[in-house]
Amino acid sequence: MDNLLTLKVAGVIQDLPSNTDLPFKVLISYVTWKKNPKSYNYSYTWDETSSDCQVYIKFPPNVLQSTVEGQMLSFSEKQFNSNNKRTARKRYAVAQPLSTIHFDTSFGGTLGDHVTSRSTLRTLSLIAVLIVVMASINFINLSTAQSVGRSKEVGVRKVLGSSRRQLIGLVMCETAIIVLFSAGLAIGVAEVALPLLKHIASVPESIGLFNAGTMLCLALVIVAVVLLSGIYPAIIVSGFKPVQALKNKINSAAVGGISLRRVLVVTQFAISQLLIIGTAIAVKQMDFVNNADLGFNKEAVLAIPCPADSIGLSRLNSFKQQVLTLQGVKAASFSADAPSSSHNNSSNFYFNHSDKDPGFDVFMKIADADYFKTFGLRFIAGRGYAPGDTARELVINETMVHKLGIKNANDALGKTLTFDSYGNLPMVGVVADFKTNSMREEIKPLVMYPSKQSEQQIAIKIEGPKFAKTVALVQSAWEKKYPEYAYTGFFVDDSIAKFYEQENQLELIYKVFALIAIFISCLGLYGLVSFMAVQRTREVGIRKILGASTGSIVYLFSKEFLVLIVVAFVIGAPVAWYLMNGWLQTFAYRISPGLWVFAAAIATSLLIGWFTVGYKALKAALANPVDSLRNE
Repeated sequence: MDNLLTLKVAGVIQDLPSNTDLPFKVLISYVTWKKNPKSYNYSYTWDETSSDCQVYIKFPPNVLQSTVEGQMLSFSEKQFNSNNKRTARKRYAVAQPLSTIHFDTSFGGTLGDHVTSRSTLRTLSLIAVLIVVMASINFINLSTAQSVGRSKEVGVRKVLGSSRRQLIGLVMCETAIIVLFSAGLAIGVAEVALPLLKHIASVPESIGLFNAGTMLCLALVIVAVVLLSGIYPAIIVSGFKPVQALKNKINSAAVGGISLRRVLVVTQFAISQLLIIGTAIAVKQMDFVNNADLGFNKEAVLAIPCPADSIGLSRLNSFKQQVLTLQGVKAASFSADAPSSSHNNSSNFYFNHSDKDPGFDVFMKIADADYFKTFGLRFIAGRGYAPGDTARELVINETMVHKLGIKNANDALGKTLTFDSYGNLPMVGVVADFKTNSMREEIKPLVMYPSKQSEQQIAIKIEGPKFAKTVALVQSAWEKKYPEYAYTGFFVDDSIAKFYEQENQLELIYKVFALIAIFISCLGLYGLVSFMAVQRTREVGIRKILGASTGSIVYLFSKEFLVLIVVAFVIGAPVAWYLMNGWLQTFAYRISPGLWVFAAAIATSLLIGWFTVGYKALKAALANPVDSLRNE
């Protein structure tokens, strides 16, 4: 296995589901893996464990979680804290039910590293529900607006003996037919769009529409939409009085008036404002995150995992020297990981020969002396440590200087840090802070040192116009030097982008939802204007006879929607700010939503709404007043 171990197959396990939290292709016993030449990456005593370590314990049935937690507390005191007399800080192992790890992001995710938090799922579900509510509101608005036109039909049915229950059933059946047709159309669109969604959002290939759970959910949604959308129009239509209906005397008061429809449209636009503002803030934050200055050069850095066997390790230095001679290669460095990584290790320490616990741990980053040049790290004091993996020197970051209570970075030079595994090591340099992990976390105090363990990957800085050619030359050099190893190079900026892969995927989904919400709101607004135009036909005719201009008629309708959108903004904007401010708090480095976000949201809504209303209002204003007054 990778020229490290010869293993015998002892068994074959059935393939696990694609959404498993314990994905693997090969299982190797811990005892066997200790023979790995690079087994220092793993923990073999309790003192060596960290938050990255996972131990699975099977308890007998019916064991209470409180009992387990009590046992873990006693265990931690014995294994971690009983022999550690130099610090008052305690370490504890945390017991977590296996059933909760799929949605829990507290402990760094699962072995599959694909945790989705419940809050994200709830957010997506809530948006979907709001979209359905908006669509239902549209149906109610349009149905009640059109019900005036079918008042004679209702009057005839009542005269011929139809009961109110039968009329309610008729309207509900019509609603059900429309919803079922819409559901069928939605399934077709979803089936076509699913491959695109799988590509955009990394949805497993095994996920499909036609399974029992999805179909049951769809059936429940159909029933809910039919009831939500159909019951109010059904009650209104069935309540028409036959005499008024046959004389065409049904007016806005008879169908619930315009007030309810105003409330419904305000609700729609409030939801739209929420989604528009939320999406705008999310886009701005992710743009800030993706383009932030990380404090090091992540661009055009190619990383290649190094072989771990003794033969492969023996060729690494010659490979590095060969790479440095290639055209377009500026620098090369061995390290355990990139400057920003999700695999940072931490350690306790003692400062300047003191036995006093400083009260915090430090990130430990293993890298050779060329690391600083390869990633463009900037020194603010001192120098880098000497070349070679035996140099007993340290480089720290600015945050470490501040945490130690040192005011001037130069004053840190020459002072020592003591580690249980490495002894006393002097600090010879201080680098400017750089992001050691994602933008969700603050920069931690950091110690960098050389070690043989740094030969886990080689980072190659490439520059010049012939970038692709240089990458090909590096790959060719690797394949000649290591024909027995597959080339698995990757770019550092791509690995850093994976920190925010889920957020970037959700950003695109939110944009789509926002566009859908705007479209549905416009349909609802159009429905309201249509209703108003029907109800105020004679009023418009009289105004035109009395000399009202087309512009004044358009304004008559437009001022209604202006007020509605402003009211919706007043309702939706504070909710959006509250929700998005909570989301922004999950980032240590974040934007401050300015007034421009809210101004842009209401301006967009007003502009889109203006065009929506303008068409129908202009049509009503240009209608012949003789036609509207003929029945008088």
